[in-house]
Amino acid sequence: MLALLVPICVSAQQARSHSVLVLDQSDLRGPFHFQLWAGLREVLDARAGVRVTIYGENLDLPRFGGAAYTESLKRHLKEKYRERSIDVIVAMGRGMLEHTLHWRAELWPGTPVVFATLNEKDLAKLERQAEVTGLILENTLAGAVKTARAVVPDLDTVALVGDTWERQALFSHWSEEIPVATSGLNVIEIIGQKMSDIRKRVAELPERSAIIYTGVFSDGEGTFYPAATALGIIAEKANRPIVVGAEPLLATGGIGGYVSIANEIGVEAAKLALRIINGERAGDIPPASGGVKPLFNWPQMQRWNVSEASLPEGSEVRFREQTFFEKYRWQSMAIAAAVLLQAGLIIFLLHERHLRRDAEVESRNRMSELAHINRNATAGELSSSIAHELNQPLGSILTNAETAELILKSDNPDLKEVREILADIKRDDQRAGEVIRRLRAFLKRTPFETREVDLNEIMNEAFKFLSVQASGRNVALYLQTAPGELRINGDPIQLQQVILNLVVNSMDAMSAIPYGRTVIGRTELNGGSVVEISISDSGPGIPSDKLSQVFDPFFTTKDQGMGIGLSIARSIILAHKGNIWAENQSGGGATFHFTLPLAA
Repeated sequence: MLALLVPICVSAQQARSHSVLVLDQSDLRGPFHFQLWAGLREVLDARAGVRVTIYGENLDLPRFGGAAYTESLKRHLKEKYRERSIDVIVAMGRGMLEHTLHWRAELWPGTPVVFATLNEKDLAKLERQAEVTGLILENTLAGAVKTARAVVPDLDTVALVGDTWERQALFSHWSEEIPVATSGLNVIEIIGQKMSDIRKRVAELPERSAIIYTGVFSDGEGTFYPAATALGIIAEKANRPIVVGAEPLLATGGIGGYVSIANEIGVEAAKLALRIINGERAGDIPPASGGVKPLFNWPQMQRWNVSEASLPEGSEVRFREQTFFEKYRWQSMAIAAAVLLQAGLIIFLLHERHLRRDAEVESRNRMSELAHINRNATAGELSSSIAHELNQPLGSILTNAETAELILKSDNPDLKEVREILADIKRDDQRAGEVIRRLRAFLKRTPFETREVDLNEIMNEAFKFLSVQASGRNVALYLQTAPGELRINGDPIQLQQVILNLVVNSMDAMSAIPYGRTVIGRTELNGGSVVEISISDSGPGIPSDKLSQVFDPFFTTKDQGMGIGLSIARSIILAHKGNIWAENQSGGGATFHFTLPLAA
């Protein structure tokens, strides 16, 4: 079971705290639910003046069921939250909503419920109850078939691949839509079968066909998989393009489709919970819709010769890569110039020893220049993360502005609602501005300057900056920070650059691993005057004969690596009077450590 406590900025007038209980029917191992929770926390963290405690329970309903199990869950929840006052319950998934409504009278009488990841058909089947609202996902089989027609000209066959319909959290209603949505097409159902049989059948599909993947959680032999991992295994053998319905599935072999955006679902569910906390009745809030948009995978489009012009209107294409020359033209020229400057500096130091102090100052300036070049290269690699962070607030601003325009056109506009919309626009504008501020600070060419900073805060900001990049590469990021503040004297931009270099290096090292990609960052006190930072990954590790060379300039094991990232990281740490080293873990993977002295 999972319990999270999220502190919210509290105004001086705030009288009491509030609490939200999130009940999720999944096991929270996959990137979809990681992003969904991130969206929830993002909204609740940003809401000034409201103090909210989030309790979370993942009940793993796709793998466990039956009356005895659900009864044990009810007893557990009743005992666990006996002394806790719950203001809002957020139920993720149809099965979880059914149990929540069934238990509510006994466990949480009268508590409002917000549902998410439900469609209109599933909602209509449930018994209507008071104080219930939520987010409806309009992710239909007809939309998936529309995508299939866009990527396969003259489509005549669709193959439905997935777990049994009863296990589907998002697509259980598709079984009822098959006759209408696939009218005129041949339908091959590869549902609830063994993984070996699924792989065999998707390798033998006819020419004018497409695969529509709903998610394999447990195959016919009882082997459980994360849905994204199962798709990667299936995609290895598939001879036709795979249409998917959830954002994380793009990175593991899906060509795209009308996909559920987990982060947006979490954001909208949290907004509804906050409206209830702020005084609105759940029964007066009509269910919202959203969280679905057309996304496509550029490498898969290239593989199947799909033109961007054939995609549905409003489609967004992910993972579009620049050519090598477009990526590295100026960086290569700048690095060559930097190498020449460094060579001249070394000769100068050898022949002008009496000017050592001036040469050290010059060397530090050169290091700052090279670090600036490396930051530009890193920002280019993280462009998808930056775009994602900007697209969310800008998209929210557009939606709110259009809503306000519609309200103002009405005969009796609700000015209170308009003021709330303007407040949301202001907040999203500030959020977009903060993204740009962080990016400008990261790319700004400045000399080496030290000041007292909190290393935990730098680590948190770096990991948040990389979260979308990690999700797109199917990497789970975890951060474990020491309690309290870790105050050091240092340059925050250059220290953040060290962390980004190490984490990106770890993600690159795991690129050949099909699943189980994990990066863990830790901060901890080492003695009374030194803080130690470690970045660990679950990759193949570093060859033992290369451990002593990884920090050497221009040494790299990557095909497209420039070999300066770790060298720059070492230079920055040494300039901060610290130490940096790498080692292999006994259980597999590599760990990079560096230490820094605490501020006096």
